[in-house]
Amino acid sequence: MPTLTQPALPCRDLPHHGARPTITQQFHAFDVGHPWVRRALEQLVAQRLATGATRVGMKALFDALRWRHPHGVKGLNNNYTALYARRLLDAHPQWACVIEVRRRRSP
Repeated sequence: MPTLTQPALPCRDLPHHGARPTITQQFHAFDVGHPWVRRALEQLVAQRLATGATRVGMKALFDALRWRHPHGVKGLNNNYTALYARRLLDAHPQWACVIEVRRRRSP
């Protein structure tokens, strides 16, 4: 009986030319190239707080941005939610009781 084998995935066959950028490095590149995203997130937090919200979730804000831009926000990766939360808290420390962040496992 012949054995079936799965062909290797294309990305696995590519040679590695240096280390892949970390999520933090990818985030910084995205943030520099799309400064309007941070401003839009700030506006969304302010709007939610103005309506009486006591908790604001970054994932919900990302989804709201995607909803407002139906053609997509190219590169708005869910991996960036915690990094944007921290960036917003650095700029607005008064929001610390509203936006929850967890301890980072990596620098």
